[in-house]
Amino acid sequence: MMGGSDGGNPAVAGGLAPHIPVLVRQVVDFLAVHAEGVYVDATFGAGGYARAILAAADAQVIGLDRDPSALARGAALQAEAGGSLTLIEDRFSSLAQIVRRCGHDAIDGVVFDLGVSSMQLDDAARGFSFRRDGPLDMRMGNSGPSAADLVAVAGERDLAAIILALGEERHARAVARAIVAARREAPIRTTLELAGVVERVVRARPGAIHPATRTFQALRIFLNQELEELGAALTAAEAVLKPGGRLVVVTFHSLEDRIVKTFLVERGRRSGGSRHLPELRRPAPTFRLLTGSPVRPQESEVAANPRARSAKLRAAERTQAPQIENSGAQRLPRLPSLDEILRKGSV
Repeated sequence: MMGGSDGGNPAVAGGLAPHIPVLVRQVVDFLAVHAEGVYVDATFGAGGYARAILAAADAQVIGLDRDPSALARGAALQAEAGGSLTLIEDRFSSLAQIVRRCGHDAIDGVVFDLGVSSMQLDDAARGFSFRRDGPLDMRMGNSGPSAADLVAVAGERDLAAIILALGEERHARAVARAIVAARREAPIRTTLELAGVVERVVRARPGAIHPATRTFQALRIFLNQELEELGAALTAAEAVLKPGGRLVVVTFHSLEDRIVKTFLVERGRRSGGSRHLPELRRPAPTFRLLTGSPVRPQESEVAANPRARSAKLRAAERTQAPQIENSGAQRLPRLPSLDEILRKGSV
């Protein structure tokens, strides 16, 4: 998948914006792809990273995606790969079980490309875009409640908490109040209806992002449990990477990047102390950091692909230390669960 803010005009005249993998050369370099290696593209999307890995060496790739339409589009690449590419529909939090189900005890590398893809944004029927009218869906897969279901029943306080924590929208209370007021008049069923409600309280500013950007981001992340999925997936990667195996993560907003950074710093930290404090006893580090600060796209890449502008890449190499059971990646915003909100709304 490829994240970033919602696109404006199509990049191709008369058609939809193409999906362009971000930092693809750097991803392959950090993975240190080699012959007979086994790699997981945990967010297959349009298959950009999987294709690049297969082109780099005679390797095996397992491509995961919870979106069945992405895997359907990958059928041609799978046929072209001649048995070197396996495609599986599942959440990337199930990474460890999937790897073992495919007959591998450990793998050589895994890449995560977080967020929503260009194809999902450009397909109005998926309900991710505030610029294209469609049903207010936002589901990465085909099951479970939609964003319309969430917006229809969530209380004002819960909506404000979600939009503030996951969208970092400073007008969260006003947006939540406007949503609740609008749905009293009529159900909010489409993307443009919701975007219009947000635009009434969040004013557009020249050169700034669309007023609905942060609200749509927050609802999408909450609905698909994206941060919880990420925390579980990082822990799963730690469990299945062999010593010397590489973890590469491309993020597109601060919440994701903070989770990845915290996880890698904690996993790469050694025991230590000072002359004022006793030595801290920590488990042996399970990762060696390969990126002190995140790798960013060059200006030429951003010019060719504007959605790459917020991308950050972090990478690490697995050590021989045993997996650490407690995951620092689970430090997530405290919010009610989707089930809890839907249950309260049905009372």
